Amino acid sequence: MQTQRTTDEFRNEPFTDFSKPENAEAMRAAIEQVRSELGKEYKNWVGGEWITLGSKFESRNPADKEQVVGIFPEGDTDADNLVGSAISAAEEAFKTWKNVPAEERAEYLFRAADIIRQRKHYFSAWMVFETSKTWAEADGDTAEAIDFLEFYGREMIRWSKPQPVTKIEGEDNALEYIPLGIGAIIPPWNFPLAIMVGMTSAAFVAGNTVVLKPSSDSPTIAVKFIEVLEEVGLPAGVVNFVTGSAATGEAMVTHPKTRFISFTGSKQVGLHINEEAAKTREGQIWIKRVVAEMGGKDAIVVADDADLDSAAQGIVQAAFGFQGQKCSACSRLIVDEKVHDELLEKVVALTKNLKVGQPTEGDTNMGAVINKKAFDKTLEYVKIGVDEGGEVVAGGSGSDEQGFFIEPTIIDGVEPLATIEQEEIFAPVLAVIKARDYDHALEIANDTEFGLTGAVYSADQAKLERAKNEFHVGNLYLNRKCTGALVGVHPFGGFNMSGTDSKAGGREYLLQFMQAKSVSQKV
Repeated sequence: MQTQRTTDEFRNEPFTDFSKPENAEAMRAAIEQVRSELGKEYKNWVGGEWITLGSKFESRNPADKEQVVGIFPEGDTDADNLVGSAISAAEEAFKTWKNVPAEERAEYLFRAADIIRQRKHYFSAWMVFETSKTWAEADGDTAEAIDFLEFYGREMIRWSKPQPVTKIEGEDNALEYIPLGIGAIIPPWNFPLAIMVGMTSAAFVAGNTVVLKPSSDSPTIAVKFIEVLEEVGLPAGVVNFVTGSAATGEAMVTHPKTRFISFTGSKQVGLHINEEAAKTREGQIWIKRVVAEMGGKDAIVVADDADLDSAAQGIVQAAFGFQGQKCSACSRLIVDEKVHDELLEKVVALTKNLKVGQPTEGDTNMGAVINKKAFDKTLEYVKIGVDEGGEVVAGGSGSDEQGFFIEPTIIDGVEPLATIEQEEIFAPVLAVIKARDYDHALEIANDTEFGLTGAVYSADQAKLERAKNEFHVGNLYLNRKCTGALVGVHPFGGFNMSGTDSKAGGREYLLQFMQAKSVSQKV
């Protein structure tokens, strides 16, 4: 049955107010429900069938590392056969799926959105256990997943309408967008529902069929989405779900039938995917398209005339929300030396009030980092920061006894071009750099290989206008934090080594997964 959404204007899904007792109680109930379901074994979904492999791996709770969240087939043990089967299923499904009207394809997204909305806390609770998201962070992730489904469904309907072309006498001309083919979808663990859902749904609503491989750190929330797709009756083979690690992803990228790769993750992996996609394999008849969102080294610049209380609040939220594990997170604070001491005092005070603990508790501000590798790397970066002349003024240590917990850490006195000022850490570590003046601050802000998000706090509109022109990032925020992009409101994607600037959640995003065909008929 057709929904009203074809004509309704898109609206962002509201966030849950957990200060209301009924909402907090509903979240606690969802957490207990998920707790009772932990440790189950799941299968892969290929061609509409649930299949498994002999070798398995476990997804564990990073805040309680002995707790198994889910058990999954390890695709790397037979990656070529697993991926080959999934791509064959996608190839067969593409023959009919590409001809399904856009309104019908969009309807599957709308139905999925309805289900996730009805079970919002259930999906959020899975992220609390699998990726150590706090209640608010998990709720935001779930809301964004709903937004992507609602937004991309509407956008596909819009792109399917007649497109404007110049009229000439004697010809009937049209431009239409058609799907590309079979796609490899490789999402990250840090937004395990939202980004995974957005990347997958955008590709298949555009008429493509896909093979989805979630991060091995967050496969359970992905299989819960696959269960929703099965529930809404998505035709077999349109989305195929496989689990594994590097070898599975490599097989997806290099297969000659793969038409496009949609990836979100690290710079290192993104560049490797781009390189492999550029190589033509036997039987390949196209240039593969790569849609990549990679890392960031995002800065908040604070001018000497800024509202320091507002800036401090935004800095702490952007630096330490979800343990700094966002590509948009503030990992550099660049502050005019004239207000450095006053601002830093406020930032440190707010940081020391953050509660690090189990994300199952409603008053926790920060959970654990994602795994042991991230834990060790973070502490190594803290040591490097100190060795290169920085001073730890908050945090600086961690404990991996029960889970992988890192204190929110601020390192002052960091010099421009220092290691922790240049390299993405992806953890709750904030480097503070003094600038001589506003000119110097913008110079430092731009002096990295990344260009994802950035923010400027200033009361001077002329300074903000300069930032618009000179601060080279894909998402710039003025007098607000540099995280929290909303679907449809802040189309998201960055420059330089931050990726292909695909602008997820924007009106042009679906064009990444389609190609334009011009048809002319003499009349």
